[in-house]
Parts: sequence; C-alpha cells; structure tokens
Amino acid sequence: MAFDIHLTGHVKSVVGATLPGLIGDLVASGLTAGDSSLWGPDAEAEASRRLGWLEAVTVSLPLVPQIVALREELTSQGLTRIVLAGMGGSSLAPEVIAQTAGVPLVILDSTAPGQVLAALDGDPEAGGLERTVLVVSSKSGSTVETDSAKRAFEAAFRDLGIDPTERIIVVTDPGSPLDVSARADGYRVFNADPNVGGRYSALTAFGLVPAGLAGVDIEELLAEADATLLEVAIDSPENPALVLAAAIAGGDPRRDKLALISDGTHIVGLPDWIEQLIAESTGKDGTGILPVVMLPVSPELETKPADLQVLRLVDEANEFHLFEHHQGEILVSGSLGAQFVVWEYATAIAGRMLGINPFDQPDVESAKEATRGLLARTPEPTAPAFTVEGVEVRVTDAALAASGTIAGVLDALWAQLPADGYVSVQAYVNRLAIPQLQGLRELVAADSGRPATFGWGPRFLHSTGQYHKGGPANGVFLQIVERTDVDVEIPGRPFTFGQLIAAQAAGDAEVLAAHGRPVVTLTLTDPQVEVLSLFEAAQ
Repeated sequence: MAFDIHLTGHVKSVVGATLPGLIGDLVASGLTAGDSSLWGPDAEAEASRRLGWLEAVTVSLPLVPQIVALREELTSQGLTRIVLAGMGGSSLAPEVIAQTAGVPLVILDSTAPGQVLAALDGDPEAGGLERTVLVVSSKSGSTVETDSAKRAFEAAFRDLGIDPTERIIVVTDPGSPLDVSARADGYRVFNADPNVGGRYSALTAFGLVPAGLAGVDIEELLAEADATLLEVAIDSPENPALVLAAAIAGGDPRRDKLALISDGTHIVGLPDWIEQLIAESTGKDGTGILPVVMLPVSPELETKPADLQVLRLVDEANEFHLFEHHQGEILVSGSLGAQFVVWEYATAIAGRMLGINPFDQPDVESAKEATRGLLARTPEPTAPAFTVEGVEVRVTDAALAASGTIAGVLDALWAQLPADGYVSVQAYVNRLAIPQLQGLRELVAADSGRPATFGWGPRFLHSTGQYHKGGPANGVFLQIVERTDVDVEIPGRPFTFGQLIAAQAAGDAEVLAAHGRPVVTLTLTDPQVEVLSLFEAAQ
C-alpha cells in the first residue's frame, strides 16, 4: 500500500464510529466521480468548478516531457539556479517536493526587502543572477507579491543586459491577467487547470513546473500519486482518505487542534503544506480544524490539551506504533505523491463532515483589501503604546499594554485566551536573517499553556489567514515586524517592498481587530539583538 495509517486509543474509537456513515453515504466514490452536491446546495456551484484536482495525474502527465525538455534547454545554457515566486499552495507544494528530493529551489514567498534582495543577488557560487531562471506562479494572475517579484526580476535582468523573456517562465490559469500580459510580452507560459484551487494544486503545473525545472523526477511523483488513486476511490473501511478524514474531523466532542509532527520521515516540510491545505479549506463559518506544526519535543505533547489530536508523519506507520508513548495518536506514512492525494481527498471529506465548503476562502480577500487601502493612503504609523529595549509595542486594546513590559504584554495577551483558544505568532521579517525566530513558537506554547502556531508573513495570509478570520473566534495574535534600512523599489509601483510588507502586517491586524481578535504588534528595530529579548520575555 502506498499510504499507511495506524490508530490507537481514542482516535481509533472515533474512526470506528464515523466510518460507517461515510461508507454508507458513498462519499469516496461520489467524490471520485466529481459529485459537486456532496457539500450541500450552497457549495455546489463553487464545488462544480473546483474538482479538477481529482484528475490532476492524468491531466499533468503530458506536461512532463515539456518540463524535462525545457530543463535540458536551460541547463545547456548554464542556467541552473531556479527561483520560484509564488504564494500559498503555489510555493509550499514545490518547496516540499524539492526539499524531499534534495534538489535546490529558491523560494521567494515574501515581500521582506532583505529576502527579495537575497533572491535577486543569489549565491555567487551558484552563479548569481547570471545563471538564474525565475518561475512566476500565480493562479489568479493578480497576486501582488508575485507581480512585485516579477517586476523586480525584470528590472534586474535588464540591468545586466539580459532579456527577461529568456529567463522568466510563467505558470498561471488560462485567461488570467498574467496569462494575457505574459503571452503578449513573449514569455513562456504553462497553463494550469482552472478547475483546481491553489491549495489543491500540488500535482498540477503549479507544483510540477518549478520542481521539474529544479531537477526533481516529477514523473516518479505522478506515478506515486497514481498508485494511490484506486485506494481512495473505494467506499471501504480500508480507504486511507476516509480513515484520515474521520480521524481529524470526527468525534463528539471533536478535537479541533491537529498537531502535525515530522518524526523520522524522509519527506521534508510536509506539515507546512498540510497546514495551508487544512486551515484554508476548513477555517470558515466559525468552525474548522487548526493545524499546529510542532517538533517531536514540543511542550503541547507534555501538557496534552484535551482539544489536541496528535498526528505523526513517519516512514513506517505500522512499525512506529510499537512505541508505547504514541498511544492515541494518528501515525501516517507514505510516498510524497500518495500523501498529496490522500490529504486532498481527506480534507475535502472533512469539509463535508464539518458542513462547510472546503473550496472557497471568503475571508482571505479582507486582508488584501485592507493592504490596498493602506498603500493607497500611506498613513503615518500609529505611535507605539511604549518602547522598551528598542522594541516598539502596539496593541489593539490599551489594557494589553498596562504593564509597560514585553513580558507583561504577553501575559496580558495570554490572559485573553479562552479555554479552547490558541496563539498565532506571525513574523513579517526576513526569515533568512533571523530563522531562529521560529523557535519562539515553542516558548509561546509553553508560556501561554495553549497550542501555538507560527507563520512567516505574508506567506500565511494565503493559507492560515483564512482560519484566523473565518474559524472559531478563540485566537490571540502576536505580530512581529521589523524596521530596516534595507528596501527595494518595485518598478512601476508607487510603493516599495518595505512599504508593502508593512501595509500587509498593518492591514491584517486591522481586519483581525475588526473581528474582535486581540493583536499585539512588536516592531524590532535591531532584529538580531532584540529577538533575544523576545525569547526572554516569552519564557
């Protein structure tokens, strides 16, 4: 079997009680047949336009020789450094594919100026920009981050006397604004199936083009996926997608926090891809499943909150369970292609179980609108509630800042956590410069006593950002932004990358506050030094 799942304890009972209903309703075979009525009449119109991922393997196979031929052409010209500009599923799937294959692929899914500069400059040993090809991926063809990156690279190539049309490859939906303009300008374009939503697009051109150009064996990936299709299509208690859906969305009461842990698996970065798939698909109408990416030693595994279900990604699920301390966990193993297929099926089925439409993202646009509004009027930054040790503190509720200390502000934020709440840490910074900031998640989870998520901004706005606004109103939010002298112009735009990322953070805080979510924003003026202050305050 290409995919294995092992259950014990509570979750095994939940699945046993839930599976008969899913099997009796012929959910798996109905989904495989493309039955858009599975999610109710309100979702039927949207679902009818979003089930193309069910046929992704067949549709994508003809792309393989085209991608391989293009890679060979680029390699023969000495163009061996591939940069991907994309957001959400457009970047997370190729990132997992490339990392798991051990193939270098530079991901630019940030508007932090320092990160943009690093992508533009490149590693001198890898040839820098002279040996670089940029893949621009945008389903809508109007993603501001991706468009900004394309503009910056076009200017940089021209500065070197390089024709951008020879170095930029576009992946987008047919007829999108990007598709129309790119073809008119002479760029090479790969069109993806318009009937596939971005987060379900791992096995379409969005996942395959950048990964294949970087050197991944994408034909093998599709073969892995194909080997799993029969398993997920059958209305049977052995169907791994039905079992997984029942495990993550079943139960009364339901455990709505899902810990995702990579523990001895060869697949690198899969929890981040699963996180965006589940959070954006299920976090709406006041409900949802909150994925929480953890380490094998995270504090939540010691405290074991009653609303947390642990899922461990391993290499051999049926052997790993022999360790007693995994009682009550979901153990999952399988090839990467199989993982993509099973998780997509399971997430769609989980949406049906939750009574929501897993294919829309009604609250994602709100943060984009707020960002556009801030960029249009470029307001002066609000004065901080206070500044301590170089860190500027801003809050949505003055009571949060009463202590005058960072530790006191964090304690006040934790105090607003309901019993079933969570903390969302959001870092709008250059993660290449301070990657250690991600370790703050562990300290926050321990200090707050509740599950904590961590997202690099603005990437998470295209994934978990939907859950933050549309899911249960039980989150508190800690934003970390940076002030830096480094900035990059965006050709043809009246704002810079620095202004863009600042507006994205402020816009999201504005929308969260409008939804009644408490937000604390910490601005680092010397990130390398002040990140230590954050770690101390969160202990």
